[in-house]
Amino acid sequence: MTILKNSVLGIQFENPFLLASAPPTANIKSIDLAFEKGWGGAVLKTITPDNLEMIEASPTYATFKDGHKIYGFENIELLSHLTVKEWLAGIRFLKKKHPTKIIIASIMAPVQKEKWQKLVKTFNQSPCDAFELNFSCPHGMPEKGIGMAIGTDAEISAQITRWVTEVAKKPVFVKLSPNVTNIVEIAKAVEKAGADGIAAINTVQSMMGVDLDTFVPYPSVNGKSTFGGYSGRAIKPIGLRCVAQIRQASKLPILGSGGISTWQDAAEYIALGADVVQICTEVMINGYGIIDSLKTGLADYLKAKKLNGPKALKNKAIPQLSSHEKLSKKKKVHPTVDKALCCQCGKCVKICQESKQGCLTLVKGRIKLNKKCCVGCSLCSIVCPQKAIRMK
Repeated sequence: MTILKNSVLGIQFENPFLLASAPPTANIKSIDLAFEKGWGGAVLKTITPDNLEMIEASPTYATFKDGHKIYGFENIELLSHLTVKEWLAGIRFLKKKHPTKIIIASIMAPVQKEKWQKLVKTFNQSPCDAFELNFSCPHGMPEKGIGMAIGTDAEISAQITRWVTEVAKKPVFVKLSPNVTNIVEIAKAVEKAGADGIAAINTVQSMMGVDLDTFVPYPSVNGKSTFGGYSGRAIKPIGLRCVAQIRQASKLPILGSGGISTWQDAAEYIALGADVVQICTEVMINGYGIIDSLKTGLADYLKAKKLNGPKALKNKAIPQLSSHEKLSKKKKVHPTVDKALCCQCGKCVKICQESKQGCLTLVKGRIKLNKKCCVGCSLCSIVCPQKAIRMK
């Protein structure tokens, strides 16, 4: 699909869909299979110096779901268990077999110049296409003074970025955490320090829930638990916000991620400034095969919109972003009820009375609106079980 091709920092992506640094990129055989199925590239599960201890707890996952539908996914899994030598051999194998696929080496090390630079110099000698600096893992690593402990500090983030870019012979992307007060501040700091691009976002620090019989939070690890990284569909609004804020403040390329499960999600990220997108949780739930619908859906959409590729879609939504104070306050929308769809359940009336202005009433089987008091919030249309209310 030629229409999906994209070039970023001289890197030629055959399509904008990458596997994020996560369990689906934890071993060479799995990445090989993903490439055969059509993924455009992969960000390797984060590589660390061999002497950095990685002992997993079990279980590592918990979910937020309704029946069988998973909306959110929490994990407390750590980084790669493969050695540097194993990854070097694996990258060479993958590039030889799949020369058009993009491989990005995600790396992390303690806050020591020689350790970061040693990793970079080592992988400079591999055929990987770029680096992704993991400054954002929210569990396990912050206790060691790395991961999110780096990405929540602009000064340390900038310092490590400088260390890396001093010796890197490939483009350097910095993966940012949403668990900060101002993600733009961190993005600007690493850009000033020499980063070639930004990856956003990593998982959101979370607590999935509590077993009300045992009072142990999820996931329970022998009766104890901890805060984990939240991913999946539920974090898409957070990821979109972060990418849009970074795009408004920077012209650097962005690898967008967070809650992408459909081609529409990917298109939204690109319209808000992402150059390519990374996907993890949807793959963990439904497998590598989702790439077919992602590619076909996005390609058909671009053709229908007469856009000649991801670059033509990029930033399309940015001009429509505004501060709240600049939003129009002159015109109000009001609810109109489709009588054929309305079942006279009265839910809109109840919610309007209890949560807003009390502008709706149910009289002789008909919804009536007091337009003078209606502020046009749209809550009634949101809660209507029949989708009988439209705002006009």
